[in-house]
Amino acid sequence: MKWKRSERLVDMTHYLLDHPQQLIPLTLFADMYQSAKSSISEDLTIVKETFEEKGIGLLMTVPGAAGGVKYMPKMRDEAVRELIQDLMEELGHSDRLLPGGYLYMTDLLGNPEMMNRVGKVFASAFAKEPIDVIMTVATKGISIAHAIARHLNVPVVVVRRDSKVTEGSTVSINYVSGSSRRIQTMVLSKRSMKSGQRVLITDDFMKVGGTMNGMKNLLEEFNCQLAGVAVLVETEHADEQLIENYLSLVKLHEVNEKERTIALTEGNYFLKGGKGQ
Repeated sequence: MKWKRSERLVDMTHYLLDHPQQLIPLTLFADMYQSAKSSISEDLTIVKETFEEKGIGLLMTVPGAAGGVKYMPKMRDEAVRELIQDLMEELGHSDRLLPGGYLYMTDLLGNPEMMNRVGKVFASAFAKEPIDVIMTVATKGISIAHAIARHLNVPVVVVRRDSKVTEGSTVSINYVSGSSRRIQTMVLSKRSMKSGQRVLITDDFMKVGGTMNGMKNLLEEFNCQLAGVAVLVETEHADEQLIENYLSLVKLHEVNEKERTIALTEGNYFLKGGKGQ
C-alpha cells in the first residue's frame, strides 16, 4: 500500500501523540509507510512546525545512527493560566467547603478532560527532567499521577496506608502528618521500584507537606531519587512547610466557614520555573 502524504501526516501525528518521550527511529516510519527517509524527514518538519505553532508540544530530533525523533508535550503559558483560572473558578464555589478547611475535589479529580490538562501542565514542567516513575498516595492523587504519567510515558506507583496481600512483600515507614502531627504509616510493595530511579511525587492537596515528606523518606528506603513534587492545590499555613521545592497550580489562602467564602490565588507554578512554551 502506497501512503499519500496527507495520510502519513495524520497517522504519524497520531503515533507521536501516543508515544510521548519515546525515541522513534526514522527507519520505523520509513518501513511503516514504505517511504524514503528524506520524505519522512520532510513530513516530520511539517509536524514539528505545526506542533510548535499550535502549542501542542515539541518534536526533538536526535542525530546519528541510533537517533530519531522524540515528542515532548508542552503547554504554552496562556494555556496553563487558562487551566489555573478554570480550576479556581470550579474550586471557588461555596458548596465545596468541608470541615477543617478542606475542599470537595472528587468531581474534578474524576473529570478526564480536566485531569488530562493538569497532567500535561505538570508533564510540561518536568519534560526535560529524567523521570522514571510517578508516585502518589492512595487515593485522591491517583488520577493526577496517571494523567502526568500518560504525558511522560512512565509508570505509576501508589503508596498505601496498609499492606495488601496482592502486593507481596512491602516496605513500610512511619511519618509525622504535617497538619495533625500524628504518626501515620506508609506502605509500598518492594517490587514497585528499582534502585536508582528518579521519581516525581504528586498529590491533590498539600497543607504543610507531611504526606509529601513521608513519600520523600520512602524513596530513600528504595535508594531512589526525588525528581520533583507536583501539587494540585496547596494551602497557606502558619506552620513551616516540610517540603520546599514543589510546583502547585492553585493556592488556598483562606476559608471562612461562617461566611461560606473561599479565597484562592494562582499557585507557584510560574514562580518556581514551571514555564510552558
